[in-house]
Amino acid sequence: MTNLRPLALTALLLATTPLGLSATSLARAEESAPAPAPAKKVFAPIARTTYRTAQFRLDLRTDTQTLARLSPTADAGFDFVPGAREAERQGDGYVHVGDIHLRLRTEGGAWRDFSSAHQRKPIRRLPAGGATLAAADITTSLGADSPLRVERRWVAEGGALALRFVLTNTSKQAVEVGGLGLPMVFDNIITDRSLEEAHAQASFVDPYIGRDAGYLQVTRLNGKGPALLVLPEKATPLEAYRPIQQAGRGAKPGDIFTDRSERGQTSEGFYDWTVASKGFAEQDWKTAGEQWNTPTSFSLAPGASRTIGVRLVTSPSIRAIEDTLVANGRPVAVGVPGYVVPTDQDATLFLKSPKPVAKIESYPAGALTATPVKSGSGWSRYAVRASGWGRATLSITYADDTVQTVSYFITKPLDQTMADLGRFSTTKQWFEDPSDPFKRSPGILTYDRQADKIVTQDPRVWISGMSDEGGAGSWVAAIMKQLDNPDAGEVAKLERVVNETIVGGLQVAEGEHAGAVKKSLFYYAPDEFPTYYDPKTNWKSWTSWSKKDAGDLGRSYNYPHVAIGHWVLYRLARNHDGLVKTHDWRWYLDHAQTTAVAMMRDAPYYAQFGQMEGDVFVDILKDLRREGMTAKADELETLMKGRADHWKALPYPFGSEMAWDSTGQAEVYAWMRFFGHQKQADETREVILAYDPTIPSWGYNGNARRYWDFLYGGKVPRIERQIHHYGSTLNAVPLFDAYRADPGDLHLLRVAYGGLMGGVTNIDREGFSSAAFHSAPDMMSWDPYSGDYGMGFFGHAYAAATYLVNDPTFGWLGFGGNVSQADGVVRIEPRDGARTRLFVAPIGAWLTLEAGKIDAAAYTPATGKLTLTLAARDAATPAARLLVEATTKGGRPYRPTGAAFERGAYTLPLKDGPSTIELTPN
Repeated sequence: MTNLRPLALTALLLATTPLGLSATSLARAEESAPAPAPAKKVFAPIARTTYRTAQFRLDLRTDTQTLARLSPTADAGFDFVPGAREAERQGDGYVHVGDIHLRLRTEGGAWRDFSSAHQRKPIRRLPAGGATLAAADITTSLGADSPLRVERRWVAEGGALALRFVLTNTSKQAVEVGGLGLPMVFDNIITDRSLEEAHAQASFVDPYIGRDAGYLQVTRLNGKGPALLVLPEKATPLEAYRPIQQAGRGAKPGDIFTDRSERGQTSEGFYDWTVASKGFAEQDWKTAGEQWNTPTSFSLAPGASRTIGVRLVTSPSIRAIEDTLVANGRPVAVGVPGYVVPTDQDATLFLKSPKPVAKIESYPAGALTATPVKSGSGWSRYAVRASGWGRATLSITYADDTVQTVSYFITKPLDQTMADLGRFSTTKQWFEDPSDPFKRSPGILTYDRQADKIVTQDPRVWISGMSDEGGAGSWVAAIMKQLDNPDAGEVAKLERVVNETIVGGLQVAEGEHAGAVKKSLFYYAPDEFPTYYDPKTNWKSWTSWSKKDAGDLGRSYNYPHVAIGHWVLYRLARNHDGLVKTHDWRWYLDHAQTTAVAMMRDAPYYAQFGQMEGDVFVDILKDLRREGMTAKADELETLMKGRADHWKALPYPFGSEMAWDSTGQAEVYAWMRFFGHQKQADETREVILAYDPTIPSWGYNGNARRYWDFLYGGKVPRIERQIHHYGSTLNAVPLFDAYRADPGDLHLLRVAYGGLMGGVTNIDREGFSSAAFHSAPDMMSWDPYSGDYGMGFFGHAYAAATYLVNDPTFGWLGFGGNVSQADGVVRIEPRDGARTRLFVAPIGAWLTLEAGKIDAAAYTPATGKLTLTLAARDAATPAARLLVEATTKGGRPYRPTGAAFERGAYTLPLKDGPSTIELTPN
C-alpha cells in the first residue's frame, strides 16, 4: 500500500476538561482545537547531588533534596522520574518524590492543609552517613503554623532505597492526621515526545490499593525490565490513591495539594500515596461511592512521633513482580480466575506471606466466603464463593496485625448478565421515531442512567449520532451480544437497525463511496432545525459538528463498528435457522468485506493505525476464504497486508489519533500473527503487558490504561484513570491468543481474564452498560452514560471462553468454569458468558463452536481422551458447528469421530437432551 503517510502522534489532539467538573456542567466550550505551541522556554539547570545504591543511581536536588533522577543500575540511561524536565518543574507548586501533603486538625478545630511543595522554604540539613544518604528537616516549607515537625531521610538499606519521614507533634495539643499523602511523581508524560521516544523513555504507574500489602508498579512503556516497585514500610499503608489536581484548573479554591504541570491527553498527572484519608473523605469525597479501603486517621499526642516510609526496589521484569514482592517479604495474593466472581462460579485465592493468616473477613458480611483448602504448593489456598451483587472486599489480617485488602466484584451468572444487556439495549435504549429529522430511527442510542432516558442530543454530536465510539457503543454491544447468545426478537430489531438506519444512512449504500461510514447521523444545524436543540446547552464547541463534518468519511475508527454489524448477522444467518430474515448470509458477508475495503479507500490516513475491534477484519477475511469468495478475500488480504508490512517496519507501530493509545495494539498483533511476523507480535504482546497489569483488585486487574475518554464518551468529561474502559477487553484478545500459543505463561492468562471479566463490571443489575468506572476518590462510581462501552463488549463477546489449566505451582485451575476431579478424570463445566469456546491447555486444544453450547468437558491426562457434552438443540440451532485447532508446537488436533467436515468445521447434529462427543487426536 503506497498511500500511508508518516506515523502521526496527534492527528486529532483534543483539548481537555478539568478534573473536578460536575456531572451537570459539561463546560465543553473550553474544549477548543489546540493553538500553536508557544516558543519553548529555556530554564537554568538545577544543581544535583548524585548517589549510588545496589539497585539505583539517583540524583537529589541540592536545594530541596527531592528526587531529580532515578535510574536502575541495570539501565543507567533510563529515568523513572521526569528528571529531564526538572529545570522547568523547579518552582513552587511542582511536586516531587520526597514531598509530603498533610491535612491536620486539633480537637474541635477544622481541617488545615500543609504542603512541602506549595511554597518552598530552605530546608535544614541533618547529619547523614552510613546507610543514610541525605536527611533534612523540611518543616519550614509547611508553614510557620504547622503543629508537626517533619524530618525526611533517604536511606540505602538491603539493596533498596528507602524514603522515610518522621512526624513529630511539637504543639501542646493532640493532632489528628486525617490526610497524609506522599506524591509519587514518575515520568508518565507523553508531551513533546514522539511515539518512539515515549516508549523508550516514559513509564506508567499502576497501584495496588491494598493497605499494608499495597504497592505501586512502575513499568516502562516498551514492556522491558527492570520495573520499579514502591513498597510500604511499617505504618504506611496504601489506603487510597489520590490524584494530584492541576493548580488553577480543576482544583478547588484554596487547594494546595496540587501540581502546576498540565494534565491532559498527553499527561495523566501524578498521584499521592495516601496513608490516611479520613480528612479527604469528610471534606472532599462526601458524595462519592465507597472507597477501596475505609478512610482512617491517626493521632499524635504532644511530643509523640510516627515514622512512615516507602521502599523502592527493582524487579527484573514485569512477570517477576510477584516474585520480587515475595523476596522483599511482602504479602502476595493471586486470585483465580481473578477478582470478578459470578455467583455460579468457583474462585480461588492463593496467599503467600512471611506471617500466617490470623483471620479473613468479608465486607459486606456474607458477600464472600474464603474456605481453607489443602495445598502443597507453598501457598495458602482458599476456595472463594460469592453471593449478592456488586463490590465486596476480603480483609486479611496476618499474625503481625498487618492487613491486606483484596477488592472483588460479584456479578450474576454470566448467562443472565448477557440476557440483561441484550434486553436493556433493545428496549430501554430502543429509539423509534419516524419523524426524527436525523434519520436515526430505528436505532439504539446512548443512554443516561442518571436521568434514565435516551440521550437524543449532546453537543458532542456523535454521542447521539450512533457513530464514533461514544455513539456506536450501544448498538455494537447489542449486536455483539447476539454472536453467542442470540435472541430472535433482539435479532429482528437489530436487522432493522442495520438495514434501515445504518445502510443508506450511517453507511453509504451505493456509488463511488459505497461502504464508507459517516462520523455521525446527528449534527448541529440551527438554521435547518431552529427549535430542536436545547438552548441551555453550549453548542459553540468544535464538538458540535455541522452536517458536512458529521458526514465526513475519513475517520477509519468508525468502520469496524459497521463491519461488526454485518459480520454478526452473517454468522447468525450461516449457522442458525430462521434468526436472520431480511437478507441471506452472503449479503451480510459481502457488506462486511465492502466496509473493510471502503475504510482503506475513503479513510486511508487513520487506517495506517490499528483499529479498536480491528480483529473483526481478520475473521471477515477467514470467513471469505472458507466460503470460497476468493476474489473478495484476495482484495481484502492485499489491503491488510499493506498495513501489516507498514507496521512491521516500525519499532512501535501503535500510533493513533491520540498521542499514545491502548486500542491499536490488538489489531496490530492480530495481523502480525496472521502474516507470520511472530517477532513483531511478541513485541506487541510485551508492550500490552506494560500498561495492562495483574493486581489483586477487580478494578486494576487487567485494566488496560486509559484516562481521557470520559471527555468523548462520558457524562462527566474529565481526565481521570478509567476503570475497565473498552481497552481492558480489547487488549485481552491478543493476550489470550498469546497464552494459547504458550500455555506455560500463566501471567498472560491472568491478565487477559482480568480484562475480559473487568468489562462485565460495567453492566448493572438491569443490563445498563456504563462507559467506565470513575476511579478518582471523589466519585468512585460508574459514569451515567453508556457511551463507548460497546467497543469493550465486542472484546468480551469475541473472546469469552473457558480455560482448563494444570499449573505446576497451583495445580488444576479453571478460568471461566468449575473444575472437579474423580477417577483420573478432570471435568470442567463452562460458566463464561458464551459457553462456546474451550481451551484445554495441557494438550493445546482450542475448541470453538459457531453454533451450540458446551455443557461440560472431561479430560483424562493419562490417555489424552477428551469428551465434550453439548447442550440440547433449540429451534434455531439443530446442529453444532465445531472448529478444533492445535495452538502449540507439537500439539495434535483433536477431531470428533464420524462428524461431517465442511467450511473448516465439524457439523454435529444435536438432540433434545445433552449430546456426548468423543474427540480423539488426529
